[in-house]
Amino acid sequence: MDALSTSTTTSMDGDTTRNRSPLDEITEESDTEESSSDDSDDSTDSDDSDNILNDASIVRSYDARIAIAYHRLASRRVDLVGDYAGNELFLIEGDSLLLRCFDDKKLDFNPGFQMLHAAYNVEVFLHNLTKRKCNFNLIFFNSNKDLCVPEAVSIPHRSKYLLVRAAIIRHLRVNLPKTLHNIKIDVFASWSSPEFTEYLDNISPYFLMAHDGAHSTSINAKHLAEDSPALSPNQVRLRGMILSLAARGYNIALLNELEWHDTKVMTMVLEAKYRESGKRIFLDGKQHPQSAAVLVASSELEFLHSEFSSLSERQQLAVISVNTMLKAVPPQITAQMWMKLCAAFLLHQALLESLPLTIRRVDGCAGSHLTMRFIDTLAKIAASLLYSPSWNTTNSSLSGVCNVVDFVDGRLFHNVVAERVSIGSLAFAKFKELGAAVAALSSNDISLEDELGMQPSSKTHFFSSPDSGKILPDEVAVLPFQNRIFDKHLERIRIQVDQDGSSAQSITAGKIFKELSHWHNARKPLVQRAAAVAKDPKRAAWALRSNQRFMAEIRTYAASLTNAVGKSLDPETIIVGASEKDRKSTAEADRQQDMVAAKNPLTQRKGKLAGKKNKGNNGPQRTDKQEMLHQIDIQKHQKAVEAREKVMKAWKKVCDGYSTEKDPVGRYRMAEKYLSGLPSASRAIVCNECELYMLMCLIQHLANVSQSEERAYPAYIVANVWHHVLKLSRQPALSTTIIKCLESVVEAVGLPMVSHQIEDTEDNELAFLFSIPPKQQLAGLHMPFVDFQLLNCGPYMERSFDAKPDPRVQFHPDDWQRRVLDCIDRDESVFVVAPTSAGKTFISFYAMRKILESDDDGVLVYVAPTKALVNQIAAEIQARYTKKFKHAGGKSVWAIHTRDYRINNPTGCQVLVTVPHILQIMLLAPSNANSWSSRVRRIIFDEVHSIGHAEDGVVWEQLLLMAPCPIIALSATVGNPEEFSDWLAAAQQAIGKKLVIVRHPHRYSDLRKYHYVPPKQFLFAGLASHVSFGHLDLDGLPGLNPVHPVAALVDRTRGIPEDLALEPRDCFTLWKAMIKVQNEQYPIPKDLDPSKALPEVPRKVDILKWESGLIELLGNWLKDSRSPYDLLLQEIEKTFRDDMNDGKAFSSTTTKSSTKTEDIGNTQNFLKSTMSLLCSLHQRDALPAIIFNYDRHQCEKICKAVTQQLKLAEIQQHKSGPKWERKLEDWEKWKKLKARAYLKESKFKEKEVKRPKDRDGDAEKVSRTDRLQETGSGADDPWIHFDPAAPLDGYHFTDKTKLEQRELQEMTRTLQYRGIEPWLLQALERGVGVHHAGMNRKYRQVVEILFRKRFLRVVIATGTLALGINMPCKTVVFAGDSVYLTALNYRQCAGRAGRRGFDLLGNVVFQDISRQKVCRLMSSRLPDLNGHFPITTTLVLRLFILLHESKNSPYAVSAINSLLSQPRLYMGGESFKDQTMHHLRFSIEYLRRQALLGGDGTPLNFAGLVSHLYFTENSAFAFHALLKEGYFHQLCADIDTKEKDTLETLMLVLSHLFNRIQCRQSDAEFQEKTVKPSSSMVFLPPLPTQASKILYEHNQQTLHVYKAYVKTFVDQHITYDDNTLPLTGMKAGANADAADTINSLPQTRIRSSFVALSGAGDEFESIQDLCSTTRSGVFLEEAVIPYMQVSRDDDDEIPLNAWLLDFFRHGDVKTLERANGIRRSDIWFYLNDFSLVLATIITSLQNFLKLSAGSDMDMLDVQGSMDARELAKEESLLPEESVSEVDSGLGIDEQGVTSTTEVPTGKPSGRSVSSVADSGISMASAPKRIVKPKKSKLKDSWDDSDSGEEVEVTQKTDDATLEDELNGWTMGDGEGLQNVLKTFLRLQAEFDVKFKAMWA
Repeated sequence: MDALSTSTTTSMDGDTTRNRSPLDEITEESDTEESSSDDSDDSTDSDDSDNILNDASIVRSYDARIAIAYHRLASRRVDLVGDYAGNELFLIEGDSLLLRCFDDKKLDFNPGFQMLHAAYNVEVFLHNLTKRKCNFNLIFFNSNKDLCVPEAVSIPHRSKYLLVRAAIIRHLRVNLPKTLHNIKIDVFASWSSPEFTEYLDNISPYFLMAHDGAHSTSINAKHLAEDSPALSPNQVRLRGMILSLAARGYNIALLNELEWHDTKVMTMVLEAKYRESGKRIFLDGKQHPQSAAVLVASSELEFLHSEFSSLSERQQLAVISVNTMLKAVPPQITAQMWMKLCAAFLLHQALLESLPLTIRRVDGCAGSHLTMRFIDTLAKIAASLLYSPSWNTTNSSLSGVCNVVDFVDGRLFHNVVAERVSIGSLAFAKFKELGAAVAALSSNDISLEDELGMQPSSKTHFFSSPDSGKILPDEVAVLPFQNRIFDKHLERIRIQVDQDGSSAQSITAGKIFKELSHWHNARKPLVQRAAAVAKDPKRAAWALRSNQRFMAEIRTYAASLTNAVGKSLDPETIIVGASEKDRKSTAEADRQQDMVAAKNPLTQRKGKLAGKKNKGNNGPQRTDKQEMLHQIDIQKHQKAVEAREKVMKAWKKVCDGYSTEKDPVGRYRMAEKYLSGLPSASRAIVCNECELYMLMCLIQHLANVSQSEERAYPAYIVANVWHHVLKLSRQPALSTTIIKCLESVVEAVGLPMVSHQIEDTEDNELAFLFSIPPKQQLAGLHMPFVDFQLLNCGPYMERSFDAKPDPRVQFHPDDWQRRVLDCIDRDESVFVVAPTSAGKTFISFYAMRKILESDDDGVLVYVAPTKALVNQIAAEIQARYTKKFKHAGGKSVWAIHTRDYRINNPTGCQVLVTVPHILQIMLLAPSNANSWSSRVRRIIFDEVHSIGHAEDGVVWEQLLLMAPCPIIALSATVGNPEEFSDWLAAAQQAIGKKLVIVRHPHRYSDLRKYHYVPPKQFLFAGLASHVSFGHLDLDGLPGLNPVHPVAALVDRTRGIPEDLALEPRDCFTLWKAMIKVQNEQYPIPKDLDPSKALPEVPRKVDILKWESGLIELLGNWLKDSRSPYDLLLQEIEKTFRDDMNDGKAFSSTTTKSSTKTEDIGNTQNFLKSTMSLLCSLHQRDALPAIIFNYDRHQCEKICKAVTQQLKLAEIQQHKSGPKWERKLEDWEKWKKLKARAYLKESKFKEKEVKRPKDRDGDAEKVSRTDRLQETGSGADDPWIHFDPAAPLDGYHFTDKTKLEQRELQEMTRTLQYRGIEPWLLQALERGVGVHHAGMNRKYRQVVEILFRKRFLRVVIATGTLALGINMPCKTVVFAGDSVYLTALNYRQCAGRAGRRGFDLLGNVVFQDISRQKVCRLMSSRLPDLNGHFPITTTLVLRLFILLHESKNSPYAVSAINSLLSQPRLYMGGESFKDQTMHHLRFSIEYLRRQALLGGDGTPLNFAGLVSHLYFTENSAFAFHALLKEGYFHQLCADIDTKEKDTLETLMLVLSHLFNRIQCRQSDAEFQEKTVKPSSSMVFLPPLPTQASKILYEHNQQTLHVYKAYVKTFVDQHITYDDNTLPLTGMKAGANADAADTINSLPQTRIRSSFVALSGAGDEFESIQDLCSTTRSGVFLEEAVIPYMQVSRDDDDEIPLNAWLLDFFRHGDVKTLERANGIRRSDIWFYLNDFSLVLATIITSLQNFLKLSAGSDMDMLDVQGSMDARELAKEESLLPEESVSEVDSGLGIDEQGVTSTTEVPTGKPSGRSVSSVADSGISMASAPKRIVKPKKSKLKDSWDDSDSGEEVEVTQKTDDATLEDELNGWTMGDGEGLQNVLKTFLRLQAEFDVKFKAMWA
């Protein structure tokens, strides 16, 4: 047969090659490589460096520019699934993936060449992504082909990597669609090719994942380097690609930084928005051509298919490759030797088919130079064949598995070449077949069988090894453990127990535990208590004063909350035992009273009452009781008559006053305000007439507009008219007069008549003269009325869903709401999924009311994700409910408990509002187990999708699993509600409760989206004095382009999201566009015509039915590439793509032409363009608005920019110049005149003007100006309210009618006391606020209150306002892009607009966000919720503490049984109960070996300290390892003599353990620019040797435990071989029962057989090694194993950021930001988190040493230093008062909160005011440390019982005193825990000094 042909062809990857003989080329390459040594493995390939650019200086310049530009890219470490991409499509750059997988130390590529192991690495990585529900495609670039090769690989061996690359591409393309058809594999010429650009445009990926070429470096080497290393050529190319993609607007996730953390995918994301704007300085991928030859083998393949059809694709490749190699024997090699190597390779191929994978672990055999050359040549030829298009096309028809990734097993081949084998019958038969195929292809008559001289052997093994046939299982024995509660769950685990075993501890650990025993046996606290003293009345009064002040703040906050009609909430008095019948009758009576009041009482009396009287005359006479009731009825009606007459009289007077207003719009607004301000009873009387009056005003306004010069049809006014007509017609009863007026209106405007209910009573005269213009003066309809309604009346349509009256609530609930109520009544659990504004709020409060009415004992816990939501819910409970308790000691309706503060007693309330961490502490507290925990009746989990968050999602999951009662889970944004519901249902079933899911997919009010294109120049001359009227949307405003939801569906592959919502206008626009582009093949069904599909007056439910038909048709078009969908998209997106007014100047108001315009410049600068946008929103009356930006610092900058623009314009245009100066002079004269008048009057008037007290009880400070104003002549004096410092009208966004000036001044003064920056207060005065977690708590509350009052109309916020906060607004603005602006956060934030009961339509504006991102956000699916493995080691320990300390309480037993009985603990994972129990058993084994648990589960030694550090998880166990091994004892022994060195070393160790932040691997390359110019080290130095040794040994012990876990589980539960690739499912090797065998190394039982191919056995270097290479079928999650990665001296690791140590050394925030790369907005939170760790350690040590009367609840009071400082500052604001003043206010308030001088919690206000005794925190306001006293208790809750000593002892001890006490207890050798505590106290004190200095 003819040899392989060569031609100019395009490879499968898109490369074009020139005419050249591939055999000649390969020979030439081999000759070139002959001169290079095989020992040069460490040399680097420099061939590429001179391909970049010719001039070396230019190359250096280019490299430097790449390095600098790359280093400037901002990065964030995020969870790609939960916090970022969700289910969004992203791209993985294939060669970056291969580089990561090839750079595996376990992978034997030289000399072993383990192709299958390499493919396994790739599949494991991709499988890890898919099981976390990632959505991705793979892309490869031919220009990057050689970038997959690690740079340390020498030139001769690079061909092997390129072969594996080709094989993996082929393997994935063929095999992956069989298992995962949604993952696409594409190959492009380069990343700058037009094809790739088009590809990006078509699929619009969310981000790209790539490698930046950086690698882990030795932790020691990076500190020794003097200069930053130069970038390698590959690094330059990879980063050039990254910068190019970033310049296109794509974020880049670094593949080499990626880590698997439970169900999270954590990595660095480089943000494209910080790129250098679009400069293409980056090397084009085309400048790196790959000139590999491409072999064409189509004829050979066809021959093999026909003549040797049994050969697999791998064997076909082997035959053709060997045939090619035989045609060109390299020089200096004999043909016979070459043929022998070819024969050996074919024999190796036969063995690959006949041997099981599990026995292919063979000894490594160093190949000869000739063998290695053979493999390299083979790799070149095979890769060339795989890259040829003919290979793909010819093999495309094969139905078998593509197994080319198992083409070479280098270890097996080298052993075959070494002639250490004899062949079995199966292998020999296949070898003969392969030899025959080669001979058939070759033109020469050759016999490869003769070359080896082999015959089949009767032996079943080929060669021997020392361990032949010996599989010696390691004996696994665990320490004894027996606990009756846990034993029943662990009974299925069969494992050998070492009955004589004990926890092997070091000598040092034994010494430490001896000391612990000493401390534990001490009978009393070491600090001697002073004699009991009487309580300090002043201190007690102070505590009460604090509580009263805080309650006053809550009441103020509650007063700002409103109901659905904007009215303040009226509190309801709860009566225990109130029945459903009582509530029903009361509600019915209230409704009847309103109905009677609304009707004519005179007619009612003449009719019904007279009728009763007549009936009585003819029938039996009334009894005395009946007569009495009859008289009462008459009196009630008489009162109703009088009330109605009074209300109508007032209404008539108001109407007379309106007549002076000429503008109908002004009259309309006055009537609207009057109606909304009336009480409900009065509103029912005048509602119909007032609505008619407003309708008349609208008609008059319509006439004015119709007659104006602007002849545009006023559709928005006509729509408003129709809205009022519908509202009136829906009233239950209308008078004849009103009906006649309605008929005249609809006739005049041309509207259809509507049905209405006529009251059969006497008519009444209207309080006003109803007059409308003639029809000729009004604009009539110019289109079919149905079309008009769809385009203009969508927000006004009736939108209830089967609403019916229900006595349980005060509104008519929809069907889905009634189903929720039914579930609560049946005591079932319920999971509610409904979008924002749908009406979920009432659910929580109904459940609360049920608990409050049932008894005084039951508890409902409301769990909120944020403290802002906690405050709001508590305030709303305060506003809704009051209750009188029978025994009121310490009882209250509600309480707040967070780490920051507490209000009321958390165990004495009936509704506890808290955050997840606090609830978990309370449920796991043994002291609560027999009291509070058992009283919990229901738990509400609001925003339950927070379970998907990376930081605290596991706490949510643990709480859901441990809930001891029915739950209510609420969310608007769950992508997989059914799956989540199934998991929740299984969890609830474990406690015998049924869970029901209730879904409602529709918002109450629609959202309309706009993309903002700002003007290039902006003219601001003050805000418009008159705003538009009647508009609900932003249509027609300059720069605001409407975005149709369908216009966002640019990527067909994404489909239509389930929650895609079309408002009526969108449906009509879509239908019109589809009609326009339809054709004969794709017609529009007639039944979709709105005239046929909808009634004359459609409702929202009618629109939804029509919408579903349109979306179904749209989905069909979307799937069909031949449909006119592209034309439809072009038609729909016209407004979206229209950059109208771009480049034009825009003025907010008319002004003089001399006014200076501001050049916005880059229209993407949202700091400059925000003002122009706000002016447009103000003009359209679209304020209030919330502007969302996910960077705290940017939020503040936006606020500053807007405030500064307002202030500067005001000064330039009004508050400057001679006119303003004269005005100030006149004002000064007025003040002097009034001063004289005041003094003169004071001589004759001695009586002091009484001043009201402020909320603190202080006499209000009255300024001299206030006194002067009081002496003014009244409203006629223009100077009375003049304030030169106040903003002028037009230069602020406030609505001054909503708030008294004195209220604002009081709030401002309160904030000034708290040190709020002046610019924030000035911004509030101008109507602009900031809201993010870093702001002062009181300031945030003021912002929320002022915004709800509508005084503040612009708030700039992060996501703090996205989760459930009651901040209704008309418009939401997304200003600027962010990593955190995801599909979930977009929906949460957008949901703030158009809230139910406030606005009929919400507006959403995208500002400075690309159209591509807008489309992505609108068309994206909600992310699926993934769970975590909840049984962490700290949780296991805490469960044992709960069980033991509560003495096996029923609650503790129930909680443990509930948790361990779950069939699917892992939400989103499979059901693996057996694995979970095995994992639990070995977690117990770990705790036993760490001396934290006894043999019966009794907590030992430092168990309490470790459990208190639960929130640090693995760091806590590392800390414990150092503590128990005496490291801290040894370190702290010198605290008195070497304080500075000791503290620095301690901080270095703690920086390694806690709050670790990884650097980017590339950061180590920039030491020259980051480390040297700054005072920061930037990269954390290594751990001290002794600490590193202890942690390394701890990790090895942990590794032994969990290796035993895997081994026992495999032995007991896994019977199948590990021979299937995880992603594609391709099976490797032969079946064990029908195959040859060889004498191999012992089979691995723990490690994957694929990894074992490279020689690795069941010995593991680290836990990471164990977790990443464990065989299939075993759950082993590295994140939940209690270890911390510690490097040995020669190890490489990702460098840690030294930010914490650097801050401790220099305390400079700016340096942390500049050198360490910590964002300014994050620094405070990071430092506060670490201070919380310090406080926890100190508190735990104090409790352990019995320096305080500690309890398991102390951890609830531990705070970070700055949280404590802020709280202390709050307390310092309390004024000094005498006890008598406070005592006068004692008693029980309306909430039933005990107001006595004794605070149940022992802390002022019942909140966690911090001290050393209870939290170990030193505070600026409390320089002395307070040893926690044992306070006199009230029996204020169900949890309290009588005790012996209950006399309050207040003892203050400073650091020196505490240390003296400690020194008195030193051990004989001078080492002890007292030194450890002393050192931590000093460390904390020094840390706090720097922290507070930063705060200041």
